[in-house]
Amino acid sequence: MADTTIVNTPGSGDSGAGWMVAVIILIAVVVGGFLWYRYQGRQVPTDTNINVTIPTGTATGGAAE
Repeated sequence: MADTTIVNTPGSGDSGAGWMVAVIILIAVVVGGFLWYRYQGRQVPTDTNINVTIPTGTATGGAAE
C-alpha cells in the first residue's frame, strides 16, 4: 500500500479585498447619511413667522422697594 500525504497550506495571497469592499461601502453609507441629514433631513420652512405676545406685569403683592 502506498502512503498518501495531504498538506493543506492556506493561501497567503489573500489581500483582504472583501474587507476593503466592506469598508468602502460602510464609508459611503455614513457619508451619504450625513449628507442626506444635512441637506434633506431637517428642512426648516423659510417663511416662518413667530409672533409672541407678552402680557404686561402688574405689581400685586410683595413689598415694593
